[in-house]
Amino acid sequence: MATAATTFAHQRKKERLERQNVILCAAERVYGRKPFETVSMRDIANEAGIAVSSLYRYFPDQRSLFVAAFVAGTRQIIARVDARISKGKITDLTAFGLEFISFLTENDHYFRMMTHFMLDGRLTGRPLEQLNDAARAVLDLFERVLDHCGAGRHKRALAHACFAALNGVLITFRNYPGRDSAEVRRHMDRIATIMAEALEGYGRLPVEVDR
Repeated sequence: MATAATTFAHQRKKERLERQNVILCAAERVYGRKPFETVSMRDIANEAGIAVSSLYRYFPDQRSLFVAAFVAGTRQIIARVDARISKGKITDLTAFGLEFISFLTENDHYFRMMTHFMLDGRLTGRPLEQLNDAARAVLDLFERVLDHCGAGRHKRALAHACFAALNGVLITFRNYPGRDSAEVRRHMDRIATIMAEALEGYGRLPVEVDR
């Protein structure tokens, strides 16, 4: 039976998680408006409506907050894709690739965070663990999609290849000079479709048997 002490402790934990979520939502709004390299803890505190000193009670530094915001983004794309799979809206790798591009186009700050982390190897400790866990969860998502689409071999390697290819499409073309946003999106979708069809074909080749 719960005691007054355990009930109070549970309530304190719940309140802390709720405040962390308020801060993360504020951080995402700020990251969505400004290049994250220029965002300060004061910017986020102002957006959340709290003092900067209070912000540090929940996140020890800006890097920890930045990682937590990125992890929240990976949970969103995973939930979004899983929901579309369950509704029958993603039945092949092409549909998944277009959905992945849509999400990161609509949420450009998550894409910029991801490319930052892929190029920045300076994380240590708990933030590094969180980032690695998030990366594994995203690759697990890619592997689930490949399995759902009937890939018969090398699913983990294919997951890595698909992840790298889709991010390469976004990095290469998202700010393509001399094209409006609609043209850029059509081109990215076309390249993603070609990539998906190629990888799907490879994944469906017969499994090689050692002689």
